[in-house]
Amino acid sequence: MAIAATGQMTNMNSVMPNLPTTTKLDTARSDGWLTIWLNSPQNKNAIDDEMCAELLSVMDAIRSDRTLRGITLRGRNGVFCSGGDLKSFNAMQAPGVTKAQVTQMNRGIGDVFLALNEMPQVVICLVEGAAIAGGLGMMCCGDVILAAEDAKFSLTETMLGIPPAQIAPFVVARVGLPTARRIMLTGARFTGLEAQSYGLVDEIAPDVAGLEAIEAKIRKGVLKCGPNAIAATKHLILSSRDKSGVGMMDYAAEVFADCMLSDEGIEGISSFVEKRKPKWSLQ
Repeated sequence: MAIAATGQMTNMNSVMPNLPTTTKLDTARSDGWLTIWLNSPQNKNAIDDEMCAELLSVMDAIRSDRTLRGITLRGRNGVFCSGGDLKSFNAMQAPGVTKAQVTQMNRGIGDVFLALNEMPQVVICLVEGAAIAGGLGMMCCGDVILAAEDAKFSLTETMLGIPPAQIAPFVVARVGLPTARRIMLTGARFTGLEAQSYGLVDEIAPDVAGLEAIEAKIRKGVLKCGPNAIAATKHLILSSRDKSGVGMMDYAAEVFADCMLSDEGIEGISSFVEKRKPKWSLQ
C-alpha cells in the first residue's frame, strides 16, 4: 500500500486540485465533499464513452486529495442512470466493427466501475428515478447506497441478448451469489423497497428530501474521521478479497503501524487523551 494513503496528516491549507471541465457531468464541491451529477438528459444519463472519460478524469483529479473526504454520485432530471447507451451499442454492431473494438469499449466501462469502487474517499450513491443495467452496476461500486422507495431497478442485459459483463463482479460482491443469480439471470424488475431487502440498498426514503437528510447524516459522520484512516480502511476492506489468514493479518498490522505512527494517527490519539476535537475533523 502506498504511504500516501496512510502517511502524513492532511494539510487542510493545501491547494485543492482543479476539477476538469465536463459536459456530461456536473460537479459541486463544498466543505470537504464533492457531488458528481450524471447529466445527460437526452438518454436518461446513460453511460457512453464521453461520460466514461469524464468520470475517469474527475476521479484521477481527486484520488490523492485528502482535503476531500467523500463523494456523492447521483443523477440529474430525476433519474440515476439508465445503463449503457444502447445507440452506441448499436453502432458497434455495424459492418466492419471488430470484436477487439467491442471488447475495448466494454472494458472501458469496467475501468470506470473499478476506479469508482476503489476511490480512497467514501462514495455515496444516491438513487432516484431508476438505476438500470449498468446504472445498477455503477451504484454497486459505492460504499453506501441510498434510494427512493419508488426507484426502479432492473438488470435487462440478458433480455437484449448480452451479459451484464462488467457489472457482474460488483453486483456479486454487493449481494452474494444466490441473489446475484436471481436478479441477473431473470431480467428481474424491482423497487427501492425490494432492493433493500436484497441487500442492494442500505437505506431508503419516501422522497428526495428524505434521501438528502440521510446523506447529510452520513456526511457528518465521515467528516469526523481521519481522511488517511478512511483511505487505509477502505484499502484493507478491498484487500480482503485477495488476501486471507496470516497474510492478511500481517498486511493489516503493517497498515495499522503506518497509520498509528503518522501525523494523523498521533493527532487522533492525542486529541482523545486531551479530550478535544482532532485538528483534521471537519465537524
